[in-house]
Amino acid sequence: MTLTWLQLVELTVLGIAAGGAGSLTGIGGGLVVTPVLTLVFGVPIHQAIATSLCCVIATSSGAAATYVEHRLADIRLGMTLELATTLGAVAGSFVAGLLSREALAILFAILLIYAGSTMIRRSLSGQTTDPAFHEGYQVKRLPLGLAGSGGAGMISGMLGVGGGVIKVPVMYLLMGIPFKVATATSNFMIGVTAAASAFIYYSRGDVRPLITAPTAVGVFLGAWLGSHLMRRTPSRWLVILFSAIAYYFAVLMVWRSLHGGFAR
Repeated sequence: MTLTWLQLVELTVLGIAAGGAGSLTGIGGGLVVTPVLTLVFGVPIHQAIATSLCCVIATSSGAAATYVEHRLADIRLGMTLELATTLGAVAGSFVAGLLSREALAILFAILLIYAGSTMIRRSLSGQTTDPAFHEGYQVKRLPLGLAGSGGAGMISGMLGVGGGVIKVPVMYLLMGIPFKVATATSNFMIGVTAAASAFIYYSRGDVRPLITAPTAVGVFLGAWLGSHLMRRTPSRWLVILFSAIAYYFAVLMVWRSLHGGFAR
């Protein structure tokens, strides 16, 4: 596959937008990269997922250091949940090779709708707050969180989204973690999750360097910028951004799946 200079610039800009959105909401940018590569650039969905996983690693690298430095990421919780997530990610990578492009797209859309709905519901109920990390909070329902993290890992391996789209709602809605802490902790975790899955896609030849390299560079820059912006942004606006991205791309993926428009 040969790309023009304009396409390389477009992929870099896509990466910056995805990295910024990913670091702000804890979803890793995969919610943006996978649909855009598939719907706009005509990249086969398995290759788009492979690129997305590499970009998720870049998001984590660009954002996690800032969040850890400012004590927003809960490292102990993140390492605990990551044990279940990594196992699920490896399993999901193998399952993805057995599913059709249309099935993956429908599953992706269902996931987006679920995530957006849970986030916006909490926001509208007025329960979104901005406590600082040092104010303290009580981790609830750890076994349920571990189960949800395992599912997040499987979703990551199947759809290339880093698992953050599930981890953030699980930590925020089920485990009682403040939204910004959940976002920062998710960014800390998603790099490990994505790396476990990306190796499987690479071994199958789905990683395309000409597509992945400029997108990942843009994602790293966007994630670094987004991590600094997140600390100054009210949680309510971050929740709205999370939900808007989720709903928009859910509609696009369902529409394209129903019209048989996915590249082979």
